[in-house]
Amino acid sequence: MQTFVKISDLKTKDELKDAWSLADYRELMNRFEVPDPETVKDNEVRDFLFMAINEFEPEESAVIVLDYKLSGYLNEGQIDNLSNEMLREKMPEKYSEIDFHKTLFEVNQLLYKAYNGKFPHIQFNVLDLEIKASDNETEINKEFALKALSHGLNENNLLWRLFGDQLESKVAFPEADAIVWDLNEKGDDQYELIISEKWLTQGEIEKTEYECTVTPYNENEADD
Repeated sequence: MQTFVKISDLKTKDELKDAWSLADYRELMNRFEVPDPETVKDNEVRDFLFMAINEFEPEESAVIVLDYKLSGYLNEGQIDNLSNEMLREKMPEKYSEIDFHKTLFEVNQLLYKAYNGKFPHIQFNVLDLEIKASDNETEINKEFALKALSHGLNENNLLWRLFGDQLESKVAFPEADAIVWDLNEKGDDQYELIISEKWLTQGEIEKTEYECTVTPYNENEADD
């Protein structure tokens, strides 16, 4: 399908807006044993939480926050291993399960801020782009947007090296939903796409305005 793409802006950031809610902070205050957390004013909750976090060793804090976020998916041993690795490695980029990258970034973000930089500094990119498919009925979802965006990247980009067949729709591409952290529709074919620097850096963008062919994956055709 013929698709027009225009990248109008790219910003590199290190903090996801609204990654942590007030309810999250209050629950973590309980887990970090803040005395009488219910008496803390809303505008002071984060500061009190960060002070409490600093009463623990970084690895201990990582276990507590990871358990809060991922205990439904990872066992105790996996969480312990991650808590140690997070201090040395960019686990939101290196962990084998892509589905957990965004959550691991949120955990790293909180601990990085609380400890003033003891954890790795990790960044992501926010792209403002126009995506217009020739068929106005086409759903612009994460997979479609990623395939369209990939046509503007150089061939050394990690997406092409690891997922070339998926980008060309030779095989299914379920990983796209985890690779693209968020895709926000802004109206008039304008979108905001949020993606880790692991998958895309500014220097890998070769074209900012182009037309390309995006072929949706068809399981029946792939089996033929």
